[in-house]
Amino acid sequence: MRPRTWVLVLAAVFAVLQLANVTGRDTPDSKNYVSYALTLAGAGKREAAAETVDWVCAGKASAAERAQRVDVLHFHAPSPAGRVFAECRTGELPRVERRLRAGGAQTDGHVVPFVAPRLRQIFEVRPGYPVFLVPFVTVFGVTWGVWLAGVLVAGAGGVLVFLVLRTVSVPVPLALTGQALYYVLPVGTTAMRPMTEGLMLALTLTALWGCARVLTGRVGVGAVLVAGALLALFAVKHSQALFLGACLAGAAAVVALWRRRRYGRGPGRGQGPGRGQGPGRGVAVIAVVGCGAVVGTLLLARVLRYPSEAESVQDLLTGHYTHPDRAHPWREFLHLEFDFWAEWLRRQLTAPLFPAALAAGAWGARRRPAFGVFLLAAAGTGILTQAGHPDITVFGDRLIVLAWLLPVVGVPLLLEPLAHRSAPVPVQGSPRAVGITR
Repeated sequence: MRPRTWVLVLAAVFAVLQLANVTGRDTPDSKNYVSYALTLAGAGKREAAAETVDWVCAGKASAAERAQRVDVLHFHAPSPAGRVFAECRTGELPRVERRLRAGGAQTDGHVVPFVAPRLRQIFEVRPGYPVFLVPFVTVFGVTWGVWLAGVLVAGAGGVLVFLVLRTVSVPVPLALTGQALYYVLPVGTTAMRPMTEGLMLALTLTALWGCARVLTGRVGVGAVLVAGALLALFAVKHSQALFLGACLAGAAAVVALWRRRRYGRGPGRGQGPGRGQGPGRGVAVIAVVGCGAVVGTLLLARVLRYPSEAESVQDLLTGHYTHPDRAHPWREFLHLEFDFWAEWLRRQLTAPLFPAALAAGAWGARRRPAFGVFLLAAAGTGILTQAGHPDITVFGDRLIVLAWLLPVVGVPLLLEPLAHRSAPVPVQGSPRAVGITR
């Protein structure tokens, strides 16, 4: 079969496997995004609340039924699904109804008031994922629409990994390996959740693909991919646009300085260091786009009156505003930050799969030094996201999930010497490899 056929086969297999769990993937934040999408699609607040609650409660009922079937003491008992669904619905809808009757700040915006206004405002400024959901929930309903949207965005992430690896001249079998790693590692699981992470992963990979194309001489197309991904990220989660823009600009500066020291300035433009030139126009373009994303994100966030960094810290330290605001939030935040990473490291040492995967990915990235710097920068946004919200109780390590892109892309690079023995690859000095291997 042709490579693109294998890519589609892997994505299709992943999609079929996701039928094992159509409901029950939601997190506490998912209600806000789904209700946002339903109101954008034209539903009233009460209708959106009812549909969202039914979807959440159906997931809880399904999970309770599956758990009861394998309970060693009660597996022969009647299914608890009906009772769990009714209790869930009774607990959720009256609380929402009270807030809707209160009006005022409780009913502003598009998100149904499942949470207090200050917390809801954080979700109001993330329209990207709800907008993405709108056509799916409109055509297929909430249950199948949310599931299908997750399958498509997670499947696309794996395809983007394949495209990134092929752009840097990795053999097809190893590029397919990277796609498979995306699906089987925690990246695929997290991308399937009805949250912003799936789109964040796909858009970050799009930006990384753009960097790879710039480094291989396709500056115009690559710059458009990077700029478009950063612009879309602002709508999905503007903090990721800020982090990724800053990290890509920093990576471009590192690559430019390294190339200048190694190859000298050179008089040419856009020819790459492989021909005796300086850092190259492409790297400068990435730096400009990254810096523009940082400045644009900061300015737009202020103009649109998005919640500030201080508000985010208060949200963290007050348990989503369930306790009074802290008088000295930044001092307490830094204290928590130190304790968080100490505990996080202790837990990683007891089950070191993640650190080992990061180390393997970083070692593999050495085979493409210039591209490897940008890969480290993209994966580093996961560390920054986790550092901005040091909450050890967040389920599934979803905040740091972007760091998994390092092993997903880096491990196939690490395995490349094995493929060289049986598969032809571009000559290191060829135009296709210029700027990547040097």
